[in-house]
Amino acid sequence: MALVDCREADECAIAMIRGALHIPLGDIPSRLSEIEALEDEGREVIVYCHSGVRSMHAAVFLRKEGVESARSMAGGIDAWSLLVDQDVPRY
Repeated sequence: MALVDCREADECAIAMIRGALHIPLGDIPSRLSEIEALEDEGREVIVYCHSGVRSMHAAVFLRKEGVESARSMAGGIDAWSLLVDQDVPRY
């Protein structure tokens, strides 16, 4: 699995999931090859943002571009900090 953080840099400065690749939503089209490479390695691509709205747009775009494994993390990093890793700050 590969986590792709589509939030802006100022949000990443507040909280980040360790090991995630940061590609802001607006940069995803120009960095598509990086994401395709993750899937080519056999990794499922999970995109997240703060609450799940931007990552859903990103996942839809990626699937249209052929990244079939692309999914949005429901609830985003906010849900992650509540349910998975409480050391990740909420904002």
